Amino acid sequence: MLIRPEEKALIAQVFKTYLAEHHHEDILQLIAKTTEEAHHPVLVNAMTLFEASMEVGEYFLAYPHDVLAIFDEVLHQTGTEASQEDLTERNGAKRNRMRHTLHSRITGLPVCPELTRDTIPKSRDVGHFLSVTGTVIRTSTIKVLDCERDYMCTKCRHVFSLQADFNQFYSFVNPTACPNPGSCNSYSFVCLSGGTVPATCKDYQEIKIQEKVQKLSVGSIPRSLVVVLEDDLVDCCKSGDDVTVYGVMYQRWKPFNDGSPCIVELVLRANNIEVYNQHAAATSVIKDAQKEFEDFWADYTHDPIEGRNQILLSLCPQVFGMYFIKLAVSMVLAGGVQRTDSSGTKIRGECHMLLVGDPGTGKSQFLKYAAKVMPRSVLTSGIGSTSAGLTVTAVKDGVDWHLEAGALVLSDGGLCCIDEFNSIKEHDRISIHEAMEQQSISVAKAGIVCKLNTRTSILAATNPKGRYDPSEPLSVNVALASPLLSRFDLVLILMDTKNAEWDHIISTFILEDSGQFAESCNLWTMEKMKAYFSVIKLLQPVMSKDANTILTCYFRLQRQLADRSTARTTVRMLESLSRLAEAHARLMFRELVTIEDAVMAVTVMECSMQGGALIGNVNALLTSFPADPLQHYQTHCQIVLEGLDLPLLLQKEMSRLDSIYRVNKPDAT
Repeated sequence: MLIRPEEKALIAQVFKTYLAEHHHEDILQLIAKTTEEAHHPVLVNAMTLFEASMEVGEYFLAYPHDVLAIFDEVLHQTGTEASQEDLTERNGAKRNRMRHTLHSRITGLPVCPELTRDTIPKSRDVGHFLSVTGTVIRTSTIKVLDCERDYMCTKCRHVFSLQADFNQFYSFVNPTACPNPGSCNSYSFVCLSGGTVPATCKDYQEIKIQEKVQKLSVGSIPRSLVVVLEDDLVDCCKSGDDVTVYGVMYQRWKPFNDGSPCIVELVLRANNIEVYNQHAAATSVIKDAQKEFEDFWADYTHDPIEGRNQILLSLCPQVFGMYFIKLAVSMVLAGGVQRTDSSGTKIRGECHMLLVGDPGTGKSQFLKYAAKVMPRSVLTSGIGSTSAGLTVTAVKDGVDWHLEAGALVLSDGGLCCIDEFNSIKEHDRISIHEAMEQQSISVAKAGIVCKLNTRTSILAATNPKGRYDPSEPLSVNVALASPLLSRFDLVLILMDTKNAEWDHIISTFILEDSGQFAESCNLWTMEKMKAYFSVIKLLQPVMSKDANTILTCYFRLQRQLADRSTARTTVRMLESLSRLAEAHARLMFRELVTIEDAVMAVTVMECSMQGGALIGNVNALLTSFPADPLQHYQTHCQIVLEGLDLPLLLQKEMSRLDSIYRVNKPDAT
C-alpha cells in the first residue's frame, strides 16, 4: 500500500465520523435484516465526504483502490460493533461474528472532465476512479468466483490467505516465500481451500457498455467497455439499460503461455452502478414538471383542442403543417394502456405506425425527432439491419455464449424508429412479427433458450415501390405482406401531389419565415417536450361507455364495407382504436377517455385507411393547422357521429361544444 499508516488512520477516522453522522440508522437496519451471506450497499455521497476533509478527497483520487479498501474495512468494523451491541441487547439472539457483507458504494461525484466521462476511457486512465455513462449491450451469465484461498507452509505450519489477482482474470499466483514474521524461508506450500477448509467465493458477472451515439462527435463509431460486477452489484441491470458506472480502471491480461501473445484489455471494476430507465426518468421529472403542465392545461380549460395544437406545433417544428401526421405521431409517442385479460394474457398498449410516402415528404424528419423526444429510443435503417441486429444475436466469448441485444430489445420500454422499412430482407422481416404483437422475442440459440421483452413502439417509414398508385392495394404499393401490415395501428400515406398553393406556402416557410414562425408560436423546447411525454406515460386513462360505443360502431362499419382491406380490418383494428383513444386522452392530460378522444381516434384511423368510410380520401401531407380548432373539431365530430348513426351522442357532444363556444366567444350569435 502506498498510503502511510498515519495517513490511513486519518482516512479511517474521517470516514468513521462520516458514517456516524449520515449512515448510523442505515447500518443498524442492514444489520437487523442481513444474513450470513447477504451483501448490502451503503451509498456514500462523495461530495459530502470530500467537504468534510479535502485531504481524504485527494487521497481518494490518487489511490482509489487503497482508499476504497480502507472504507470497506471501517464499514465492516462499524457493522461489527453495531452487531455486538445488538447481540448484548437481545441476549445472544444475534450471531457473534459478522462477515464482510457491507460495501461502501460511491455516488455523487463532482461533475468534471477528470471524473465523469460520456466516452470510453483510455489507457491513461488506468488506476483512476471514474464515472462512465453508456448503454448496456451485453450481460454475461452470473458465475461463482473463487476469490480467496488458504495456504499452509509445510515447514513452519503457518497458515495464511491469498487473494486472487484481478489483473490476471482472478487467477492465483503461487506464493514465492512464507509470510511468517519468523522468516522460515520456505518455498513449499499446501493449499487448504477446497478440502477441510471451504473456499471463499463471490458472485461475479461481466457486462459490456457502449457509448451513447448522441454524445459522439461527427463520424465516430461507438466503442464499448467491459465492466466487472461483484457481490450485490450482480444482476442489477439488463441489456438496453442506460447506466452510469462508478469504478476504478484496470488493465487485465490472461496468464502467459509459451508462443501466445499477451493480450491486455481495459476493464472497469465497478464500485457502484446507477440504472436509468423510462420509469425512473419519469419519476424524477414528474416532481418538477407536473405543476407546470397542470397550470398549462388550466389556462386551456375552455379550449383544450387549442392547447393540444400548441403541443403539436412544437412537434418537429422544422416541418410545416402536416396536422394529422403530427397528431398521429404524438399519439404513438403517448401510447395506450397495457391490459391483462381474464386468462392472464397481456394486451399491448404500445402503438405502431408506418409512414408511406414519396421521397422528400419529411418521413425521416419525424423519425429523428421522435427518437430525440423519447427517453429510451433506437434509430436504425432497414438497409443495414438484419434479423440478428433487430432482435438478438448469440456471441461466443471464450468458451461461453452470450446474448447481445438488438435494436428492438435495446428499445424495450421506449421507441424503435426504422427508416427504409421495406429494405429489410423478407426473411429478416418475419422475425419481428412476434416482437410487434406479442411484445417478446423467443430465443433458442447456442443452447440458450429464453424469451426477451420488446415492449416498444415501432415508428417505421418506407418509400412506395415506384410511384404510389391509389388504385392498387397498399401491400402491392409497398411490397409488404398483409400479416406485417395488420400489426401496424396506423399506416399513413404521404402523396406528393401537384398543388401550386401548397408549394408556395412551403417555399415561403423554408426560405423566409421559419425562424419567425418559431418565435411567434411560442413553441415548446425539446427538453419540455421530453418532460411532457415522460409525465403523460404515467397516466392510466379509463374507457368511458360513450367512447366504447363509438369505437364499436366504427369497427362494425369498416367490417361491412364491400371494398374493405382484409389486411387492415381485423380484430386488431378494434384494439388499435382503443389504444389510439387512450393515447389521445393521455395527450390531453386526462384519466378518462371521452367522446372527443374516440372521435379523434376514428378521424386519425380514417386518414390511415385507403378511401375512408366517413371522411373519404384525405392526403395527410396537405393538412394544415386549423385557424379555429374548436370549429374544426366540431365539423369532424358531426361527420363521424352522423356517419355512425349515433344521434344521442352527437346531441350530447354538440351541447358541450356550444357551451364552450359561448364561453370563448360570448358575443357570437
